[in-house]
Amino acid sequence: MLRALGNSIGSRFRSFAHIDWFLFAGALALSLLGLVTMQPLGQGGEAFFDRQVVWITLSVIVFFLASIPEYTFLRRTPIVAAIFCIALALLALVFIAGTVVKGAQSRFDIGFFVIQPSEFAKLALIIVLAKYFARRHIEIANFRHIFVSGAYAAAICILVFLQPDFGSAIIIASIWLGMVLVAGISWKHLAALIITALVVAGGLWAYVLQDYQKQRILTFIHPLADIHGAGYNAYQSTVAVGSGELLGKGIGFGTQSKLRFLPEYQTDFIFAAYAEEWGFIGVLIALCLYALVMVRALIIASYGADNFAVLFGVGVALMFFAHIVVHIGMNLGLLPVTGTTIPFMSYGGSHLLTEFLALGILMGLRRRGKTVTRVVDETESVGAALI
Repeated sequence: MLRALGNSIGSRFRSFAHIDWFLFAGALALSLLGLVTMQPLGQGGEAFFDRQVVWITLSVIVFFLASIPEYTFLRRTPIVAAIFCIALALLALVFIAGTVVKGAQSRFDIGFFVIQPSEFAKLALIIVLAKYFARRHIEIANFRHIFVSGAYAAAICILVFLQPDFGSAIIIASIWLGMVLVAGISWKHLAALIITALVVAGGLWAYVLQDYQKQRILTFIHPLADIHGAGYNAYQSTVAVGSGELLGKGIGFGTQSKLRFLPEYQTDFIFAAYAEEWGFIGVLIALCLYALVMVRALIIASYGADNFAVLFGVGVALMFFAHIVVHIGMNLGLLPVTGTTIPFMSYGGSHLLTEFLALGILMGLRRRGKTVTRVVDETESVGAALI
């Protein structure tokens, strides 16, 4: 009986032998660091902590469930096209049935649950671009492929920008640019893209950006010009980070965050709240954990069974990196305030589920990558030119 029980337990562990436990531990540790930052000691009435416990639990379950398939179906054009269309449909639907919060109509409020389609759209874009470049990375010198892939990214980016969610739009554009660079864009084409981006940025400033968005950018240039108005959030964030010093004030004793001088400390400014309580040493720990997750994702990508697996892993790492850079830059006053979360640590279910889902898919791709050499999937037909 003991032997049978041992064999049963052993078979269950073998079914998850493809899991990168270092990567999972790093992601879970970051989630727990964010969780404790939301809970002040000696105070009650904080709903963020209790709800985040639920989201972390659900996200871990999603991670393990998502790691089970091998995802050969993601190489099929109809599947990827359906994922892309669903992402666009949800982004369009948010303009009709979405909830307006602080001037942005970017989410569905369903009682206890709040769904933000832009988070899932980022993962959808990674899948679409990985599928597209898996066959065309050799032909990337042809500007047509850059234009087509850019059109996929632009469709999502524009819908997100119009919500308006400037931060997520930047993340989406960064994912596309990073994957194009990895696929092998030429320097001439890169220069053309930069010039085009500058022209588009000028047009956005003149005709699209609203006054409060322009004010945020101007505040970035002159952060102390209006610390009681448009620059208040950025100023309080830098104060919180600086007051943490070397060892921090202690868990739950961050005055800037817990006394609400720092707004949205559980989401947009959680890095500042964390730095205040954990100090410079704590920030180094968090950055090391982020480095662990991204490096392990890139290592897994390098052993991918085919180009799709490689590009998907790179895309996931790029998504995390872009979020980290924008969020920390915003919290340190180095970038404009755009309302961007940081992976795993910020409060919220949509981004947390998406991040663990992405890692779970990566684990599923890793299962096949152990025994199969990297080849272009033969299931892709020549007629799959749409994606």
